[in-house]
Amino acid sequence: MNKPTVAILGASADPTKYGNKSVRAHLKQGYEVFPVNPKGGQIEGLTIYRSLAEVPGGRLTRISVYLPPAAGLALLPQIAERGCDELWLNPGAESAELVAAAEAAGLTPIVACSIVDLGVSPHEFD
Repeated sequence: MNKPTVAILGASADPTKYGNKSVRAHLKQGYEVFPVNPKGGQIEGLTIYRSLAEVPGGRLTRISVYLPPAAGLALLPQIAERGCDELWLNPGAESAELVAAAEAAGLTPIVACSIVDLGVSPHEFD
């Protein structure tokens, strides 16, 4: 059986940031994790991809967004092209405009914390 996959847009090497806690939470729950940040580097021993287009493979199980809404809007065409079963707009990443644009692109955004959805508390990683 294949592992579920997740791209974390706005992944961070800073362990206090939710973009880092999400990487760790998804790893803990058995996901194949693809951190995405234009700065590149590594998080938790994983390569950080500079763009969603660089992430290997096809359609993703989920894309979890930790970016300001304007940045999410700018990346929405890439997200729609890549495809995912679940698009998570985490607290602070959502806006009415982004939700409407995602829906218009054929996506069904989930406006909630993807870490909590995993059954994990973000504070577990403080």
